[in-house]
Amino acid sequence: MKAMVLTGIRKMERREVPTPEVVRPTDVRVRIRAVGVCGSDVHYYTTGRIGSQVVQYPFTVGHECAGVVDAVGSGVTRVKPGDAVAIDPAMSCGECDQCRGGRANTCRALTFLGCPGQAEGSLSEFIVMPEACCFRIRRTTSFAQGTLSEPLAIAVYAVKRSIPLAGAAVGILGLGPIGLCVQQAVAQAGATRVFGTDRVPERLTLARGLGVAYAGDPGSEDVVGAILAREPGGLDVVFECCGQQEALDQAIDLLKPGGKLMLIGIPEVERVSFVIDKLRRKEICIQNVRRQEGCVQAALDLIESRAVNLDALVTHHFSLDEVQAAFELLAGYRDGVVKAMIELA
Repeated sequence: MKAMVLTGIRKMERREVPTPEVVRPTDVRVRIRAVGVCGSDVHYYTTGRIGSQVVQYPFTVGHECAGVVDAVGSGVTRVKPGDAVAIDPAMSCGECDQCRGGRANTCRALTFLGCPGQAEGSLSEFIVMPEACCFRIRRTTSFAQGTLSEPLAIAVYAVKRSIPLAGAAVGILGLGPIGLCVQQAVAQAGATRVFGTDRVPERLTLARGLGVAYAGDPGSEDVVGAILAREPGGLDVVFECCGQQEALDQAIDLLKPGGKLMLIGIPEVERVSFVIDKLRRKEICIQNVRRQEGCVQAALDLIESRAVNLDALVTHHFSLDEVQAAFELLAGYRDGVVKAMIELA
């Protein structure tokens, strides 16, 4: 089969690699039809690592994907060949203390699609996944929409782990695909006073169109002052979605005493910091968000009921042979890109 593999920093090649086989009774082979390029994929492309996860070349990235079931193992019952499916890229063991305690997202033996040292990614014609990671999608749901159930599930999970949002004042720092998914998830949870920031003008425009009350560029304006002028008491919760130190500092300034900071963005650096005096005096609660737990179907339900608009997030389309151009576009935040979608025939 064809696959696009990383061969070095900012280097990618199309190669012929063995087509994966159905081996275990619960295996499902999926012909990939769409892959969304995530910021974490771009980190691997530009730096070769995220924290302790270091790429050993050659390696295939990609984890947001959807496709059609091609073959199944003897024990598979929830999907069959020909079914359109969205993929949950996290493969948990189901046996450790975390899995038994309802925390499969922090499984001690977790493997993740497109993560170095764990599993080759989805920028290829076929992948094999456990049955539990395959979710049927309706024929009225596009493969691109099914692919975006992965970031939307993270947003749904983040909202679930935050606070009751009806009537809350909410900040979203970073209005890329995850931040815009969070915006739609918080709206579904009843939030009406939502404020966002990003450095890409087109993302700010899109966020306003999706209902954000204020969207500002921290590179050209005092976003903290602008938001606090509208919410003098501060925000109840801030979702940090860009992994930048500047945004973490702004979040602490924006939160009211007793507020909650949701850390979703993945920093490229190994350490971040807080002004402990502000953090302590405000008694800020910090909640890390580790991917998602049990929210894929809830995300698909939102998509399939048309309660959210994810089509607006897909700003650029590429073929498998054009993957490197997609990664370069995202790495440079060029042309107002929000989500680049790789589409396979």
